[in-house]
Amino acid sequence: MDQAHGGEYRDLVVFLAAAGVVVPLFNRLRISPVLGFLAAGVLLGPDGLGRLAQSHSWLNWLTIGDQAQIRQLSELGVAFLLFMIGLELSWERLKAMRRLVFGLGMLQVAVCTLAIAVVFMALGQSLAGAAVLGMGLALSSTAVVMPVLAAQGRINSETGRATFAVLLAQDVAVAPILITVTVLATLAQGMQGGGVEPHALASALFTLVPAAGGLFLMVLLGRLVLRPMFRSVARAQHRGEGRELFVAASLLVVVVAGLAAQAVGLSMSLGALVAGVLLAETEFRREVEVAIDPFKGLLLGVFFIGVGIGLDVDAVAADPVTVLGLAGGLILLKALIIFILARAWGLAARSAIETALVLGPAGEFAFVVLSTGLVEGLADPSLTRKAMLAATLSMFTVPLLAVLARALTKTATLAAAPETEGLSPDAAVLSPDGAVLIVGFGRVGRLVGELLAEHDQRFIALDADPASVRSGRTEGHEVYYGDAARPEMLTACGLESARALIVTMDSPTKVDDVVKTARALRPDLILIARARDDRHAARLYALGVTDAVPETTEASLQLAENTLVDLGVPMGLVLASIHERRDGFRKTFQAAAPDGRGARPARAFRTARTVAQTPPPTPKAT
Repeated sequence: MDQAHGGEYRDLVVFLAAAGVVVPLFNRLRISPVLGFLAAGVLLGPDGLGRLAQSHSWLNWLTIGDQAQIRQLSELGVAFLLFMIGLELSWERLKAMRRLVFGLGMLQVAVCTLAIAVVFMALGQSLAGAAVLGMGLALSSTAVVMPVLAAQGRINSETGRATFAVLLAQDVAVAPILITVTVLATLAQGMQGGGVEPHALASALFTLVPAAGGLFLMVLLGRLVLRPMFRSVARAQHRGEGRELFVAASLLVVVVAGLAAQAVGLSMSLGALVAGVLLAETEFRREVEVAIDPFKGLLLGVFFIGVGIGLDVDAVAADPVTVLGLAGGLILLKALIIFILARAWGLAARSAIETALVLGPAGEFAFVVLSTGLVEGLADPSLTRKAMLAATLSMFTVPLLAVLARALTKTATLAAAPETEGLSPDAAVLSPDGAVLIVGFGRVGRLVGELLAEHDQRFIALDADPASVRSGRTEGHEVYYGDAARPEMLTACGLESARALIVTMDSPTKVDDVVKTARALRPDLILIARARDDRHAARLYALGVTDAVPETTEASLQLAENTLVDLGVPMGLVLASIHERRDGFRKTFQAAAPDGRGARPARAFRTARTVAQTPPPTPKAT
């Protein structure tokens, strides 16, 4: 291919074209786009259109030829996935789900690893090779399973919570597994005559020293550098210097953390995971999630296309019994173990079946672990490649198994309300559950938050001013940096499960933008907004707020209340009069709201202003 005429960009063009077709199509069909990328990889690889390209040269423009380049981008995609997972691994979440994550989840990893390793040892594999295969295949696919459950509306069900807890435990276990593979490789090199010499053990332990030192240094530097760096970027963004600065900073953190981990002998993915965990405790967590998500999706697409390209159809055809037998056996063995553990952990039979079936197939980290095992010389190349083929095929079955699970449990509903049977009180949902969202954490927002906390009402605050965010965090409140007018930001802060949204910003335009975005995402949401005056209140009612609180009106009511009380009018009568007048204002503002064509009834506005300026009547003392 002549690179002078753009051939060097062919693979990029083919990938972007595939992404542009696959993602919309599979979203329309309510199927995980991951499966589409896997299928696209098979189609665009050497065993797909690549075969026909040998006789039809024009098909070269529809195939991906540079697999090495795809593999490099794939590694970056996995790093971004682990970075996003790290952002979700806050101490609060781990503490809330500790029983399921560190109990059921970790036990699943351990038992499945042991069972799979025993099977491979029975097939003639060495202890080290069987251990690598067991650890790799014991993991499931977060990237496939979670979108499938989301499409079924099962995220907040008992099945969704248990599945997420197990997947979270597997994600936490990835780092120790990768370190274990490195240690096993050093031990294997020191094996002589069926035993391990002392110097081999010392060498294996020595490999942990630079890794542990590197991790400690990354954590230390991360705590010292990350927050000030993002605070500086946020100040620049707040001054209007461009949102791309935050995106660039997020990309920089992922890449630098990954390269730093590689420099001390660890994987790029592990470095990205550590960076995500460090950022999870900062006020910039939500903004980073929003900034990095598009890149994660595209790079993960590269990863799964690379997996699809790696599916050697000829190898499957050459030994279909072994490959299909490994895939089927893996799903059945893992599903049986997970079902037994889930029932022992108190899950209902229906939820245990669903959890077991969707977690039965292998996951994306199987390829990372097994590839590391091949590089380290631990696993038998022939059997390991067949295991990778089996893992790839098993991932294609996740949506089918999810449908099968629903059919087996004979459940017709989509579990709109969370199920609680069999779960302990510390089982948390995947997003902020029942919190009140406060947009704007200046003087008004802080006072609202303090009153909510006084009455044991949990709240999450969001502000685009770094100074306000920092002040709120210093006082111990859960405040995040970000622009609430962006739908992805509100979604990241848990709008879907929020009990109410309070907008306290002093800019009418920004208040309008947030109200429009929130109402479009949640038509049923309790939405209370601060208004500048009566005209702004009427406009907010037209945008769909539950209540608008105009500053001018509330100021006049407060003045009237204080005056009446100081004049000796009984407090009860004063409060009743104030509430009556406030209700009248609300009805007037709602009547003054612009109609569907945007017309503004001038008479209603004049009436609202007249009412606002009329002093309340003086009640007669009884």
